[in-house]
Amino acid sequence: MRRVSSWGRLSRDLHEVVTIRSPSDAASVLTRHHPGIAYGAGRSYGDVCLNAGGLLWSTESLDHLVHFDEKTGRLRCEAGVLLRDIQQLATPRGWMLPVTPGTQLVTVGGAIANDVHGKNHHVQGTFGNHIRWLKLIRTDGEIIECGPFERQDWFAATVGGMGLTGLVLEVEIQLRHVSGPWMDVETLSYESLDEFFTLADSSEKAWEHTVSWIDCAGSKNGRGLFMRANHGQEKNRVTVSKKKISMPFTPPVSLVNGVTLRSFNAAYFHLRRIKSVQTVAHYERVFYPLDNIGGWNKIYGPRGFYQYQSIVPRALQGEAIKAMLNEIIKFGEGSFLAVLKTFGDRIAPGMLSFPACGATLALDFPNRGARTLSLFDRLDSIVREAGGRIYCAKDARMSRSLFEAGYSRLPDFLSYRDPGISSAMSRRLMGY
Repeated sequence: MRRVSSWGRLSRDLHEVVTIRSPSDAASVLTRHHPGIAYGAGRSYGDVCLNAGGLLWSTESLDHLVHFDEKTGRLRCEAGVLLRDIQQLATPRGWMLPVTPGTQLVTVGGAIANDVHGKNHHVQGTFGNHIRWLKLIRTDGEIIECGPFERQDWFAATVGGMGLTGLVLEVEIQLRHVSGPWMDVETLSYESLDEFFTLADSSEKAWEHTVSWIDCAGSKNGRGLFMRANHGQEKNRVTVSKKKISMPFTPPVSLVNGVTLRSFNAAYFHLRRIKSVQTVAHYERVFYPLDNIGGWNKIYGPRGFYQYQSIVPRALQGEAIKAMLNEIIKFGEGSFLAVLKTFGDRIAPGMLSFPACGATLALDFPNRGARTLSLFDRLDSIVREAGGRIYCAKDARMSRSLFEAGYSRLPDFLSYRDPGISSAMSRRLMGY
């Protein structure tokens, strides 16, 4: 037994951890040791990968790159491989992951289980849109091979299925061709939500990657910085290694509070408040800015933090986002890492995939107990009324009723659940 946390550090409960050493080892582990849930790199924020007092199957040893075809960009690998390892292998050879979240320190299995998205949903969809085949093992030892053209129902249940249909062993991914690691980036400031949505809509045709930071601590109008980027043509630019820093300890209290947030957000916005800045940047700087700060989650103190990410449909996105920002301003403590972006109309492949056409707002808040949870209840009401939903990969407290309201294909999914798999999240949202 050992104490295990997710990235939000909201708990450190005891778990029995059993390591799966190889794909051939998986059957004997799962048939003898269950119920449990897979645990990869632990970078999800809430309880999707936790099983307090119960069993975790560690996939950290399933980290082998099996085969890479440099001509076609097809990569076969085990589920415990980090996205970072794929990028480091493929990018010098002219290939890259088509979709990647805000950190490359997540496993392939985790990326599939949560059907992660990036800044280019309107072009490339979700991570699951680029999986061509996967091998799944159930706790009764059954092996299921599926994909978008083979046993599509099992594939749709597994992609975004929170690890509840079985343990992913191996995967085949279709990478996308790139000229090199460099990207053309443009950053623009905006003064209101209306201006943000205009920028987002006008950027979709010409720019692959779009995202914005929004000041939700001191701006009633919703000011922020909008970034858009394309893969560039430069190949020979010299890479300057950026020194990584780390948070060396957990402070006794959160360093994020109303005073520090308002001061930081105002300074951050005004220092960059210019019409347009065009730069060339390495993809790691564009996609994974926080990966250069080791242990950044510690700044929220010993009680940890919540991340709250919702999606609201396009027809109501302006009204709903404005209502959420108003609630956050009333709360008095905005989010330090507030991200606002839009999703396109690409259909996600999973029954429980999060993205849909509309606007998504991701927020983080120090855990201040009942006061923080009361804010989330108010945000939930806005999301529910707009017909939106909450991202399970970030969640640690969503109600079962909100989950059922937001994920209409849940009844279809339930028939594919493995009865030998259970997590803290599945018990909270599905009863077992």
